[in-house]
Amino acid sequence: QVQLVESGGGLVQAGDSLRLSCAASGRTFSSYPMGWFRQAPGKEREFVAKTNWSGSSTYYADSVKGRFTISRDSAKNTVYLQMNVLKPEDTAVYYCAAYVYNWERVDYWGQGTQVTVSS
Repeated sequence: QVQLVESGGGLVQAGDSLRLSCAASGRTFSSYPMGWFRQAPGKEREFVAKTNWSGSSTYYADSVKGRFTISRDSAKNTVYLQMNVLKPEDTAVYYCAAYVYNWERVDYWGQGTQVTVSS
């Protein structure tokens, strides 16, 4: 079992930055990939970013590439999502995800944190 707790969401203006955190517990944090997804009102949950077990490889959705950065700190069992140059279309609930058993499938989700970007 893995427990994920997100924090850092809030209300910001377009162009601002925000950093989300996700604290993991329950299994050896450095042994599995981690990711971020988001879900806007009336839309399906979509992939945002992903990092491998060590943090040496990262992947991004085209919509956030160049603006968002995913990173992880194994000493703190935490994965981060640094979001810069935020746009109103980034408004969504952001979810932390753990790929514990399979690189392609999320096995555990966090409860989500709201990010609202005003224009």
